[in-house]
Amino acid sequence: MSATQKPGSTRLNIIQGECRVSGEPSLLLTTVLGSCVAACIYDPAQKVGGMNHFLLPGNDDEDPKALRYGAYAMELLVNGLFSLGAKRERLRAKLFGGARLTPGLWDVGHANVVFARQYLRREGIRYWGGSTGGALARKLQFWPHSGRARQALLSRGSGPEIVDVQVAPEGEVELF
Repeated sequence: MSATQKPGSTRLNIIQGECRVSGEPSLLLTTVLGSCVAACIYDPAQKVGGMNHFLLPGNDDEDPKALRYGAYAMELLVNGLFSLGAKRERLRAKLFGGARLTPGLWDVGHANVVFARQYLRREGIRYWGGSTGGALARKLQFWPHSGRARQALLSRGSGPEIVDVQVAPEGEVELF
C-alpha cells in the first residue's frame, strides 16, 4: 500500500487502452503515462468519475472500437459516467500525459493532447486543467469519488516530483 492510500482502499492500475468508471469512495485509479494521455472526468454532484488511457489520437477506421485510440476511449469513458448517473453539464475533465519523450520523431503526445482538448470542447465538457506536455513521464493517481488527481513527474536520474492537481477559483491549474 502506498503512502497516499488509505487502509481498506482498492488500487486499480489502468494500462494502455483501458478505461474505468466508479463512484466507489475507496477506489484509487493509477496509471503511468509518457506520450499517452489519460482523461480523468468527474461529476461532483453524483460523485462519480473515471479514467481512460489512450495511445493515439482519433480513431481507426478498420477497428472503430479500438481503445488505443482517443475517440473510442473518450466515448467509453463519458458513456460509462452517464451509466452511473452523471450529467454532461456537470462533468469536469482533467488531462494528463502527452509528453514528448523522443525528440526528432512525430510528436504523438502533442497530437493526443490536441485531440483530447478538441473532444472536450466539441462535447461541451469543461476542461479543468491537468498536466500535459513536457519531456517527462508521469505517474498519475485519480480518486473517482472526489475528482482529486495527483501526479509524480518521473524525472531522469532523480526522484519523482509529486504534486496535487487542483483547480484555482479563476479556472487556472494550481499545482502544490
